[in-house]
Amino acid sequence: MISLSGISTLVSKELKDSLRDWRIITPIAILTLFFPWLMDITAQLARDFVARYGAFLIAERMYPFLLMVVGFFPITFSLVIALESFVGEKERLTLEPLLASPLSDLELFLGKFLASLILPCTASFLGITIYVAGLYFSTGYFPPPTLLTQILILTFCEALVMVAGAVVVSNNATSVRAANLLASFIIVPMALAIQGISIAMFWANYNILWLAVAGMLTVTVLLMRMGLALFNREHLLTTQLEKFDLKGWGEAFLSSFLRRPGNKGKPFSLANFYREELRLILADLKLPIAFVGIMALAGLIGGLIFALANPYPELVFPENFDLNKLKHVSWEFLPPLQTHAIFFHNLRALTLSSLLSLITIGVMPSLVAILNMGLVGFVGGEIAILGQKPLLFAAFVLPHGIFEIPAAILTIAAALKIGAVPISPGVKDRLRDTFLLSLADWLKVLLFVTLPLLLVAAFIEANVTPILVSWLYGWEG
Repeated sequence: MISLSGISTLVSKELKDSLRDWRIITPIAILTLFFPWLMDITAQLARDFVARYGAFLIAERMYPFLLMVVGFFPITFSLVIALESFVGEKERLTLEPLLASPLSDLELFLGKFLASLILPCTASFLGITIYVAGLYFSTGYFPPPTLLTQILILTFCEALVMVAGAVVVSNNATSVRAANLLASFIIVPMALAIQGISIAMFWANYNILWLAVAGMLTVTVLLMRMGLALFNREHLLTTQLEKFDLKGWGEAFLSSFLRRPGNKGKPFSLANFYREELRLILADLKLPIAFVGIMALAGLIGGLIFALANPYPELVFPENFDLNKLKHVSWEFLPPLQTHAIFFHNLRALTLSSLLSLITIGVMPSLVAILNMGLVGFVGGEIAILGQKPLLFAAFVLPHGIFEIPAAILTIAAALKIGAVPISPGVKDRLRDTFLLSLADWLKVLLFVTLPLLLVAAFIEANVTPILVSWLYGWEG
């Protein structure tokens, strides 16, 4: 049972400490009071400039963008507060009494999280209020209520992501200096996200803001889950610099690869892998496989719905289907219709998304499944709208898909398990072993399951699928 009184006491203590520190209050006050006024002047200058050329639309698109900027800058100080939440107390020698309190790990984490969030968010919302009021009195512009609500929610979600990430960093760093160095892994992705959102705002595509909110809430949940999974009171008290033992990690990885736990200590061999070890790996991947399957199905349905909502004009199909021309076809985003090109293209896509699984907490492999099946659903929907028989589209996908899709699902599921290691419950004491076992399983799946299936799929896609499509097209014509 969570003690709300304990959390509120910790939050109150942290807020009092922050309010007594002029190094925190002064920059926040300047950004809250001065920065909105500066953005208001910027908006007026931009409006006067574009008015010379009759481009009032540009000025109107700048107002919401500057509103988002005004809200973003004060919440960046949440990083400073959150980064010091645990490691700062360690250096000030005030951590021991805090850890000795009757608060649980969850209560400690939530208390530090909320304390790091309240002050910057208050300053951010106050700055937005000042900017909107000044903009209204100076230019007469007032953002639509829906847009203003979106920006307020988006600003709050940005603070959630940065605070959650910073608390995780502070919990695992050994010094404030190390925590500040690791802060770039939080602020750089957030800055890139802001750039992407700003493009959508300049195009007045404000519905994308809801997608950004959903994505940031998802990342927040994952980061908080990671923080709780890795929270360790004993680790917080240590002052020793942890060294990365590359040799030890290599030996542990080889041990996991050559003698997998749960396989009765049997040494690795291809015969044993296909006979017993693959069954153990698939048993461990049941939940990731189910999740990837659900994501793929969601992408397929989403692509179909998008196609039905956005039908293309009727396409003109050629009367004579020249198979030889397909052998030399090459677009920027697709490989040539040759076995080796298709094979390396698919292998590269799966490998890169898998390698990004850990730093994206499994998000990147999931996106690959959603986008690929979304494309299939979209193309299938467009073909159905044109009145073509589903058999024609199935001929494009099924011959090689019966090999390629299982290979992709298994690889993505194994990569998803790697990304889920830091957020798995009870992993704090066996993080390295769990991670290396997941990595070894992924490598085995890639080498001994995915590679053969992708090779067969590439051969069929390059040599069998075009013949089948040509035959079906001629048969229907």
